Amino acid sequence: MGGVRDRMKTLAARAGAALTLAALTLAAPGLAQAAEPKPWELGMQPAATPITERIHSFHHELLVIISLITLFVLGLLLYVILRFNHRRHPAPTKTSHNPVIEILWTVVPVVILVIIAIPSFKLMYYMDRVPPQAMTIKVTGHQWYWSYAYPDQGGFEFNSNVIPEDQLKPGQKRLLDVDNPLVLPVKTNVRVQVTGTDVIHSWFIPSFGVQEYAIIGRLNEAWLNVKNEGTYYGECNQICGVNHAFMPIEIKVVSQSDFQKWVADQKKAAGIDGGGTTVAAGAATPAAARD
Repeated sequence: MGGVRDRMKTLAARAGAALTLAALTLAAPGLAQAAEPKPWELGMQPAATPITERIHSFHHELLVIISLITLFVLGLLLYVILRFNHRRHPAPTKTSHNPVIEILWTVVPVVILVIIAIPSFKLMYYMDRVPPQAMTIKVTGHQWYWSYAYPDQGGFEFNSNVIPEDQLKPGQKRLLDVDNPLVLPVKTNVRVQVTGTDVIHSWFIPSFGVQEYAIIGRLNEAWLNVKNEGTYYGECNQICGVNHAFMPIEIKVVSQSDFQKWVADQKKAAGIDGGGTTVAAGAATPAAARD
């Protein structure tokens, strides 16, 4: 009997530890610096930029407002069901108008929309207004790959294609990893200019809070400032043709020193000396950026 009790206590302790770990995981999803979609993930990816932080904050505010409205409407429905059912009111009222109620159900939604609009406009202005930037990158969408240019880092360019499934190495992610990821320095204001060469594409990185359409003949603009080093993923989310699913975005965010070394390697590989501009077809990412 003593052995059975000890075994039951051990199982109970393990179950309690597992439940505690699960509760902590669900209660604090932002602790993990997830930069990619996860299986069975609920909610949004943790914020990697100030823009995403503000988007998440506005989302939480809207969630409170929506929840209160839902509870209020549910309460009204329950009140009507219980107070004005057929058994309690066999003879229905003939009231057809109530000026006070009609004014309220017109004015209150307008007030709620104004309350929502003010922070919404502030967020849109914050996202659209590019602050003083340290560098610029140009993103061009093609059927079906991306190309990146660094106009103020010597002007080198390279293409970024998805790695075919049969060429994936251990640790690489299917439909997310690319042969030449975009490399950016950490904690730096970066202006992103987005355009296209054929159909409409969309440069979308969820953890950055950035989505810009790549349209031929137009140059759309966004900005970002990534807080932490790491690898971040996105995808084209505008249906752009038969290979739409094969236009992932991989971004390596590295330290300032590693970024300068990477830029020097790219300029050397492209044969750029001084202010010249040469296209580097498929320039490789350095080991420092891939670690």
